[in-house]
Amino acid sequence: METIQTADAFKALIEDIKKTEGYRDPLAFGIARIDLGQLNVNKSLQATYPIINWDENFGSAAIFIKALSEQGIDVDFTQSEVVCNVNLDFLRSCLNAFTPYADEAYGDAHKNIQVVSALYNQLVEHGMVEGEYKVTFIFDDAPVKSVEAAYLKLYAISLAKVGLREICLDGAFGALPNVAWSQGQPIELEYLREFEIELKLSGEYPHVDFVDKFPRFLQHIIPADNTRILDTSKVRFGAQLAAGTTVMPGASYINFNAGTTGVSMVEGRISSSAIVGDGSDVGGGASILGVLSGTDGNPISVGKNCLLGANSVCGIPLGDACIIDAGIAILEGTKVGIYPEQLAKINEVNSGVTLNGEVFKGKQLAGLNGLHFRQNSLTGEITASRSTREIKLNADLH
Repeated sequence: METIQTADAFKALIEDIKKTEGYRDPLAFGIARIDLGQLNVNKSLQATYPIINWDENFGSAAIFIKALSEQGIDVDFTQSEVVCNVNLDFLRSCLNAFTPYADEAYGDAHKNIQVVSALYNQLVEHGMVEGEYKVTFIFDDAPVKSVEAAYLKLYAISLAKVGLREICLDGAFGALPNVAWSQGQPIELEYLREFEIELKLSGEYPHVDFVDKFPRFLQHIIPADNTRILDTSKVRFGAQLAAGTTVMPGASYINFNAGTTGVSMVEGRISSSAIVGDGSDVGGGASILGVLSGTDGNPISVGKNCLLGANSVCGIPLGDACIIDAGIAILEGTKVGIYPEQLAKINEVNSGVTLNGEVFKGKQLAGLNGLHFRQNSLTGEITASRSTREIKLNADLH
């Protein structure tokens, strides 16, 4: 592309690009650094995006697509995702187009220009390996086909560009390779097996932190200032943590496509697809079941100001201000007794819901507000009553 001198000329260029037959704006896009396989150099192991764009910055996307076409790479707009190699010529074309905004490249408004500029300077100085940098476009929220698209979607979740459970992650497990992780870097297991003798004899066998398809949250995401994660292994990349969340060590864990929507204390397990609301406390060893853990595929949300007692199990969605006492499991099939006086109070705080009866399955109580689940220590009976307290966390801890 020729050097663009004015903002008006830039806008005119964008309009011309978008008139191309079949052109459409991507749902998401970004430039990533790719960790390639040690044996299979054409295999992507990890994609690191300094900036991702989700339903935004379509002008930058148009420039990227135009720059690719000048390298003889035509983006197929009929595909759900497209991944293309980035080279110096691509970056130079982008910089020519972005010239009117060059002085603003390091402000918040033009992060994509900053990425292109920083990468261009880096490659001019240090060179590059073929396939080490790629640009990814997602045009449809369809099942994932590539490592690059999987990471782009996981970034979108962890950066709260999209809500939990709002985008399609089907295919991610198949797209992502299972690798050994050493100090944040992925290593092919096949490489370790093939060179095990040489690596061990030379003292170069890496310290393997863990083996998984997913990296850890903190390898890619900078949390909010008032968010605390006391053990990096406790949060998987693709989780979403609202500002003010504290994740304690020990029995805590937050899986991908799961997390918190407000200030929360997490000392238990938030399984994949589970969501915890503002002001709630997941007590030590407590477990919120995932969609593969006996919930009939129904994802669980825990409302605001709830308390899951130590070693409790939550197998149904909870409304606001609910309590599950320590050590008991509330599942869809759990029989729960509610006495008439308490039933009236529960009906009162749940508009549009009228419960009738004395014994209910847990599934019938799903999503209701103000429930306090207890177990009678003499009879073993599980009962629910109207929760008389709001669960408020210690503000000094968050």
